[in-house]
Amino acid sequence: MTAPSYETIRYETPATGVARITLARPEMRNAQNEDLLYELDAAFDRAAHDPAVKVIILAGDDPHFSSGHDLSGARDMTRFTPVTSWGGAAAEEPGVSGRQAREEEIYLGFCRRWRDLPKPTIAQVQGKAIAGGLMLVAVCDLVVASEDAQFSDPTVAFGVNGVEWFSHPWDFGIRKAKELLFTGAPFSATEAERMGFVNRVVPRADLAAETLALAERIAQRPAFGLRLAKQAMNQAQDAQGFQTVQAAAMSLHQMGHAHNEIVHGMLVDPKGAEIIRREAKAK
Repeated sequence: MTAPSYETIRYETPATGVARITLARPEMRNAQNEDLLYELDAAFDRAAHDPAVKVIILAGDDPHFSSGHDLSGARDMTRFTPVTSWGGAAAEEPGVSGRQAREEEIYLGFCRRWRDLPKPTIAQVQGKAIAGGLMLVAVCDLVVASEDAQFSDPTVAFGVNGVEWFSHPWDFGIRKAKELLFTGAPFSATEAERMGFVNRVVPRADLAAETLALAERIAQRPAFGLRLAKQAMNQAQDAQGFQTVQAAAMSLHQMGHAHNEIVHGMLVDPKGAEIIRREAKAK
Protein backbone atom coordinates (compact mmCIF):
# COMPACT_ATOMS: atom_id res chain seq x y z
CA MET A 1 0.00 0.00 0.00
CA THR A 2 1.30 3.45 -0.93
CA ALA A 3 2.01 5.66 2.09
CA PRO A 4 -0.11 8.83 2.27
CA SER A 5 1.51 12.03 1.05
CA TYR A 6 1.28 15.33 2.92
CA GLU A 7 1.88 18.95 2.01
CA THR A 8 1.91 20.67 5.40
CA ILE A 9 3.30 18.00 7.73
CA ARG A 10 5.84 15.16 7.70
CA TYR A 11 5.31 11.65 9.04
CA GLU A 12 8.16 9.34 9.95
CA THR A 13 9.04 6.46 12.24
CA PRO A 14 12.46 7.37 13.69
CA ALA A 15 12.66 4.40 16.06
CA THR A 16 10.93 1.13 16.83
CA GLY A 17 7.49 1.81 18.25
CA VAL A 18 7.69 5.57 17.65
CA ALA A 19 5.99 7.81 15.07
CA ARG A 20 6.93 11.46 14.69
CA ILE A 21 4.61 14.01 13.08
CA THR A 22 6.19 17.37 12.23
CA LEU A 23 4.38 20.59 11.38
CA ALA A 24 6.07 21.70 8.16
CA ARG A 25 5.11 25.29 7.39
CA PRO A 26 8.24 27.02 8.69
CA GLU A 27 7.76 29.99 6.37
CA MET A 28 4.49 30.63 8.25
CA ARG A 29 5.97 29.71 11.63
CA ASN A 30 3.86 26.57 11.41
CA ALA A 31 0.61 28.51 11.55
CA GLN A 32 -2.33 26.12 11.30
CA ASN A 33 -4.65 26.46 8.32
CA GLU A 34 -7.39 23.98 7.49
CA ASP A 35 -5.10 21.93 5.26
CA LEU A 36 -2.60 21.42 8.05
CA LEU A 37 -5.25 20.58 10.63
CA TYR A 38 -6.93 17.95 8.48
CA GLU A 39 -3.57 16.46 7.49
CA LEU A 40 -2.55 16.40 11.14
CA ASP A 41 -5.76 14.62 12.06
CA ALA A 42 -5.17 12.05 9.32
CA ALA A 43 -1.59 11.52 10.51
CA PHE A 44 -2.70 11.04 14.10
CA ASP A 45 -5.25 8.48 12.90
CA ARG A 46 -2.55 6.73 10.88
CA ALA A 47 -0.33 6.40 13.96
CA ALA A 48 -3.24 5.41 16.19
CA HIS A 49 -4.23 2.55 13.89
CA ASP A 50 -0.69 1.29 13.24
CA PRO A 51 -0.01 -1.60 15.65
CA ALA A 52 3.73 -1.01 15.25
CA VAL A 53 3.42 2.47 16.78
CA LYS A 54 3.22 2.80 20.56
CA VAL A 55 4.17 6.46 21.07
CA ILE A 56 3.56 9.57 18.95
CA ILE A 57 5.80 12.65 18.93
CA LEU A 58 4.41 15.97 17.70
CA ALA A 59 7.10 18.42 16.56
CA GLY A 60 7.38 21.59 14.47
CA ASP A 61 9.99 22.74 12.00
CA ASP A 62 12.29 25.53 13.24
CA PRO A 63 12.28 28.25 14.31
CA HIS A 64 9.00 27.97 16.25
CA PHE A 65 6.71 25.12 17.23
CA SER A 66 3.59 27.00 16.07
CA SER A 67 2.47 30.62 15.94
CA GLY A 68 -1.20 29.61 16.19
CA HIS A 69 -4.11 29.52 13.78
CA ASP A 70 -3.66 30.85 10.25
CA LEU A 71 -6.70 33.04 9.68
CA SER A 72 -5.63 34.29 6.25
CA GLY A 73 -6.76 32.97 2.90
CA ALA A 74 -10.00 31.52 1.61
CA ARG A 75 -11.93 29.05 3.71
CA ASP A 76 -14.05 26.33 2.17
CA MET A 77 -14.87 23.60 4.63
CA THR A 78 -16.68 21.59 1.95
CA ARG A 79 -13.24 20.61 0.61
CA PHE A 80 -12.82 18.27 3.56
CA THR A 81 -14.70 15.21 4.75
CA PRO A 82 -16.13 16.11 8.18
CA VAL A 83 -14.47 14.40 11.11
CA THR A 84 -17.04 15.41 13.71
CA SER A 85 -20.76 16.11 13.35
CA TRP A 86 -20.00 19.82 12.88
CA GLY A 87 -17.89 20.05 9.71
CA GLY A 88 -18.56 20.24 5.99
CA ALA A 89 -21.46 22.29 4.65
CA ALA A 90 -22.65 23.17 8.17
CA ALA A 91 -19.49 25.22 8.62
CA GLU A 92 -20.37 27.30 5.55
CA GLU A 93 -23.72 28.49 6.90
CA PRO A 94 -23.97 32.24 7.57
CA GLY A 95 -23.74 33.86 10.96
CA VAL A 96 -23.00 32.26 14.30
CA SER A 97 -24.25 28.88 13.08
CA GLY A 98 -21.51 28.44 10.50
CA ARG A 99 -18.76 29.94 12.62
CA GLN A 100 -19.55 27.70 15.59
CA ALA A 101 -19.73 24.64 13.35
CA ARG A 102 -16.33 25.44 11.88
CA GLU A 103 -14.66 26.00 15.25
CA GLU A 104 -16.35 23.00 16.86
CA GLU A 105 -14.94 20.86 14.04
CA ILE A 106 -11.37 21.99 13.46
CA TYR A 107 -10.48 23.45 16.85
CA LEU A 108 -12.42 21.91 19.73
CA GLY A 109 -13.43 18.71 17.93
CA PHE A 110 -9.94 17.90 16.69
CA CYS A 111 -8.39 18.68 20.06
CA ARG A 112 -10.83 16.34 21.79
CA ARG A 113 -9.91 13.57 19.36
CA TRP A 114 -6.18 14.13 19.78
CA ARG A 115 -6.33 14.34 23.55
CA ASP A 116 -8.09 10.96 23.63
CA LEU A 117 -5.82 9.13 21.17
CA PRO A 118 -5.27 5.59 22.51
CA LYS A 119 -1.48 6.05 22.58
CA PRO A 120 0.83 8.37 24.53
CA THR A 121 1.70 11.62 22.75
CA ILE A 122 4.72 13.84 23.39
CA ALA A 123 4.98 17.48 22.28
CA GLN A 124 8.52 18.46 21.22
CA VAL A 125 8.52 22.24 21.58
CA GLN A 126 11.05 24.91 20.62
CA GLY A 127 10.60 28.64 20.22
CA LYS A 128 7.08 29.94 20.54
CA ALA A 129 3.82 28.07 21.05
CA ILE A 130 1.20 30.80 20.75
CA ALA A 131 -2.60 30.45 21.10
CA GLY A 132 -3.47 27.64 18.66
CA GLY A 133 0.10 26.43 19.06
CA LEU A 134 -0.46 26.22 22.80
CA MET A 135 -3.57 24.13 22.09
CA LEU A 136 -1.52 21.53 20.22
CA VAL A 137 0.91 21.29 23.11
CA ALA A 138 -1.90 21.07 25.66
CA VAL A 139 -3.58 18.05 24.06
CA CYS A 140 -0.38 16.01 24.29
CA ASP A 141 0.28 13.78 27.28
CA LEU A 142 3.87 14.88 27.87
CA VAL A 143 5.89 17.95 26.90
CA VAL A 144 9.63 18.22 26.28
CA ALA A 145 10.68 21.82 25.70
CA SER A 146 13.88 23.55 24.69
CA GLU A 147 15.30 26.19 27.00
CA ASP A 148 14.09 28.96 24.68
CA ALA A 149 10.49 27.72 24.46
CA GLN A 150 7.65 30.08 25.36
CA PHE A 151 3.96 29.40 25.88
CA SER A 152 1.24 32.04 25.58
CA ASP A 153 -2.45 32.69 25.00
CA PRO A 154 -2.84 36.39 24.09
CA THR A 155 -6.35 36.02 22.68
CA VAL A 156 -8.15 37.93 25.46
CA ALA A 157 -6.77 41.03 23.72
CA PHE A 158 -9.02 40.09 20.80
CA GLY A 159 -12.12 40.19 23.00
CA VAL A 160 -12.63 36.47 23.64
CA ASN A 161 -12.13 34.36 26.77
CA GLY A 162 -9.13 32.42 25.47
CA VAL A 163 -8.38 29.79 22.85
CA GLU A 164 -10.95 27.18 21.84
CA TRP A 165 -9.28 24.34 23.77
CA PHE A 166 -9.65 25.61 27.32
CA SER A 167 -7.54 23.33 29.51
CA HIS A 168 -5.74 26.23 31.21
CA PRO A 169 -7.05 25.63 34.78
CA TRP A 170 -5.63 22.09 34.70
CA ASP A 171 -2.48 22.97 32.81
CA PHE A 172 -1.35 25.96 34.88
CA GLY A 173 -3.54 26.15 37.99
CA ILE A 174 -6.22 28.79 38.51
CA ARG A 175 -4.01 31.72 39.54
CA LYS A 176 -1.38 31.26 36.84
CA ALA A 177 -4.03 30.53 34.22
CA LYS A 178 -5.67 33.87 35.01
CA GLU A 179 -2.30 35.60 34.73
CA LEU A 180 -1.72 33.94 31.35
CA LEU A 181 -5.10 35.14 30.09
CA PHE A 182 -5.30 38.58 31.71
CA THR A 183 -1.79 39.69 30.68
CA GLY A 184 -1.14 37.67 27.52
CA ALA A 185 2.48 37.42 28.68
CA PRO A 186 4.29 34.18 27.81
CA PHE A 187 5.52 31.63 30.31
CA SER A 188 9.10 30.48 29.80
CA ALA A 189 9.96 26.79 29.57
CA THR A 190 11.38 26.93 33.09
CA GLU A 191 8.22 28.55 34.47
CA ALA A 192 6.04 26.05 32.63
CA GLU A 193 8.07 23.17 34.04
CA ARG A 194 7.70 24.56 37.55
CA MET A 195 3.91 24.71 37.07
CA GLY A 196 3.79 21.13 35.80
CA PHE A 197 2.86 21.97 32.20
CA VAL A 198 6.28 20.90 30.87
CA ASN A 199 7.89 17.60 31.86
CA ARG A 200 11.48 18.31 30.83
CA VAL A 201 13.51 21.34 29.72
CA VAL A 202 16.58 20.60 27.60
CA PRO A 203 19.09 22.52 25.47
CA ARG A 204 17.70 23.25 22.03
CA ALA A 205 20.45 21.24 20.35
CA ASP A 206 19.37 18.17 22.34
CA LEU A 207 15.61 18.58 21.96
CA ALA A 208 14.95 16.00 19.24
CA ALA A 209 17.28 13.41 20.76
CA GLU A 210 15.93 13.83 24.29
CA THR A 211 12.33 13.62 23.10
CA LEU A 212 13.04 10.51 21.07
CA ALA A 213 14.84 8.88 24.00
CA LEU A 214 11.80 9.46 26.20
CA ALA A 215 9.50 8.04 23.52
CA GLU A 216 11.70 4.96 23.11
CA ARG A 217 11.64 4.31 26.84
CA ILE A 218 7.85 4.56 26.93
CA ALA A 219 7.59 2.29 23.87
CA GLN A 220 9.18 -0.53 25.88
CA ARG A 221 5.93 -0.83 27.84
CA PRO A 222 3.01 -2.94 26.59
CA ALA A 223 0.66 -0.98 24.34
CA PHE A 224 -2.45 -2.02 26.25
CA GLY A 225 -0.97 -1.01 29.59
CA LEU A 226 -0.11 2.42 28.17
CA ARG A 227 -3.62 2.77 26.79
CA LEU A 228 -5.22 1.86 30.12
CA ALA A 229 -2.97 4.26 32.04
CA LYS A 230 -3.85 7.10 29.67
CA GLN A 231 -7.56 6.33 29.88
CA ALA A 232 -7.40 6.28 33.68
CA MET A 233 -5.71 9.68 33.81
CA ASN A 234 -8.07 11.26 31.27
CA GLN A 235 -11.10 9.84 33.05
CA ALA A 236 -9.84 11.30 36.33
CA GLN A 237 -9.63 14.69 34.65
CA ASP A 238 -13.09 14.26 33.12
CA ALA A 239 -14.51 13.46 36.56
CA GLN A 240 -13.31 16.90 37.66
CA GLY A 241 -15.56 18.52 35.05
CA PHE A 242 -13.01 18.85 32.26
CA GLN A 243 -15.44 18.23 29.39
CA THR A 244 -18.10 20.48 30.93
CA VAL A 245 -15.59 23.31 31.13
CA GLN A 246 -14.61 22.79 27.49
CA ALA A 247 -18.23 23.10 26.34
CA ALA A 248 -18.90 26.15 28.51
CA ALA A 249 -15.70 27.88 27.40
CA MET A 250 -16.55 27.30 23.74
CA SER A 251 -19.95 28.93 24.26
CA LEU A 252 -18.26 31.96 25.83
CA HIS A 253 -15.76 32.04 22.97
CA GLN A 254 -18.61 32.19 20.45
CA MET A 255 -20.27 34.94 22.51
CA GLY A 256 -17.05 36.95 22.26
CA HIS A 257 -16.97 36.57 18.48
CA ALA A 258 -20.65 37.55 18.19
CA HIS A 259 -20.10 40.64 20.35
CA ASN A 260 -17.12 41.69 18.25
CA GLU A 261 -19.12 41.34 15.03
CA ILE A 262 -21.86 43.58 16.42
CA VAL A 263 -19.54 46.21 17.89
CA HIS A 264 -16.54 46.10 15.53
CA GLY A 265 -17.91 44.43 12.40
CA MET A 266 -15.33 41.64 12.64
CA LEU A 267 -14.66 38.51 14.69
CA VAL A 268 -12.02 40.09 16.91
CA ASP A 269 -11.49 43.42 18.62
CA PRO A 270 -9.19 45.28 16.18
CA LYS A 271 -7.30 46.83 19.09
CA GLY A 272 -6.04 43.38 20.03
CA ALA A 273 -3.37 43.17 17.34
CA GLU A 274 -2.16 46.67 18.26
CA ILE A 275 -1.88 45.70 21.93
CA ILE A 276 0.06 42.52 21.13
CA ARG A 277 2.45 44.31 18.75
CA ARG A 278 3.10 47.10 21.27
CA GLU A 279 3.84 44.66 24.06
CA ALA A 280 6.14 42.60 21.82
CA LYS A 281 8.19 45.71 20.95
CA ALA A 282 8.48 46.66 24.61
CA LYS A 283 10.28 43.42 25.49
